Amino acid sequence: MTSREFDGIRLEKLREHVWEIPREGDMNVPARVLASEDLLEEIGEDDTLRQLRNATHLPGMVEPALCMPDGHQGYGFPVGGVGAIDARTGCISPGAVGYDINCGVRMVRTSLAYDDVRGREEELVDALFEAIPSGLGGGGVIDGDADAIDGALERGVEWAVEEGYGIESDLAQCEDEGRRPDARPEYVSQKAKDRGRNQLGSLGSGNHFLEVQRVTDVFRDEVADAYGLSEGQVVVLIHCGSRGLGHQTCNDYLRRIEREHADLLESLPDKELAAAPAGSELAEEYYGAMGACINFAWVNRQLITHRTREVFGDVFDADPIDDLEMELLYDVAHNIAKKETHEVGVGPDGLPAVGDEAVDRADRELYVHRKGATRAFPADHEEVPEAYRSVGQPVIIPGSMGAGSYVLRGGSESMSVSFGSTAHGAGRLMSRTQAKQEFWGGDVQDDLESEQAIYVKAQSGATVAEEAPGVYKDVDEVVRVSDELGIGDTVARTFPVCNIKG
Repeated sequence: MTSREFDGIRLEKLREHVWEIPREGDMNVPARVLASEDLLEEIGEDDTLRQLRNATHLPGMVEPALCMPDGHQGYGFPVGGVGAIDARTGCISPGAVGYDINCGVRMVRTSLAYDDVRGREEELVDALFEAIPSGLGGGGVIDGDADAIDGALERGVEWAVEEGYGIESDLAQCEDEGRRPDARPEYVSQKAKDRGRNQLGSLGSGNHFLEVQRVTDVFRDEVADAYGLSEGQVVVLIHCGSRGLGHQTCNDYLRRIEREHADLLESLPDKELAAAPAGSELAEEYYGAMGACINFAWVNRQLITHRTREVFGDVFDADPIDDLEMELLYDVAHNIAKKETHEVGVGPDGLPAVGDEAVDRADRELYVHRKGATRAFPADHEEVPEAYRSVGQPVIIPGSMGAGSYVLRGGSESMSVSFGSTAHGAGRLMSRTQAKQEFWGGDVQDDLESEQAIYVKAQSGATVAEEAPGVYKDVDEVVRVSDELGIGDTVARTFPVCNIKG
């Protein structure tokens, strides 16, 4: 059996693109990395593998803890990590969800062809940059009074559509129809609500962006037809999350865990994996608060979509819905934990078990943590929107500013291999600090425009440097692994036209 070792952590190759850290010591389960040899080499360069191994110590973790092909070091739990934990006897971990709750991505289709936009890129990027708030701090599409904040937290996109910021199909084409029914706004602190009050409808900073793209390749015609995609078509990709509200909520519950569940915290190899026992008051309150933050992030992206439609309508002197057909393809969440039912190994007591301890397989309710990972449900799954159920859930994989992005569909093997999950992007190779040492923002912008006709506008050159194309893994390789494992099948490839950032 082929094996590799990185800083004392041994991985065995089980099959193509599947590497396992064997269970030993206090690990509850083994850990697996889904990667090609080239991607594994990059994943092994930072602390990802140690973080993944540490995650197996979380109480109630079932079957392998997973790292997707785009994995990299995160806060406690690796970005690109998937951990399924028994919802009765295990725990829920804010550290395995992340600070930016429901940092996600959506794609909006248009009826425009690339030729309709060519020559107007600068006009379009300037108009988008002026209209859509970005960068650190406050400023949003709307001023969020108390009623707006509560409406967004409790009802998600349903609230936004009722307020005139969307159309009915925006609900149907969003994960969970844009609303977590278990959201509990009362468990979100006033400090968190205050931080989100003036950020509703804003990109933020870091790796968040709005990008106008063109479809360059279609790989599965039948699926692309169902998604309404064709070569040469212009689409819009929006990537952002729950802003300061989600960050504050995560921080609030991490501090509470330190106070109320110090014994569990002490039992873990890394305190950044902070978790609350399933069934505890804190676990229930965090789950409700997280659901509210998920709703807030969906509203955030919905308001940006509303403003984007207005800008396109102005620039192209057309109705954005009737003429430009700017309809949501799909919105998918990252950085969440959700109660889902999956088939797992169980022991004689009926509780989840692994290896020789498992005597049967049965459906169990799990907290599926996806941190920097994307839900990827296959065709015929009841949670896939009806319009796409026959072909599978859309999955959107953004690349860097100078590379293509991809639309995938949930693969037929995703439920058995990865708890219905796949990668969420290209995955970082460099830290932001290192990127700013390696690249100069102005040079990156000039090179993208002169060499690839990609127009980028940002609040600062530092942000552009942090997100330079050379900072990320090869998105083509990430997608190839996903496709070959059958967890996310390639449908179409897109390429940047213009991009705005914080």
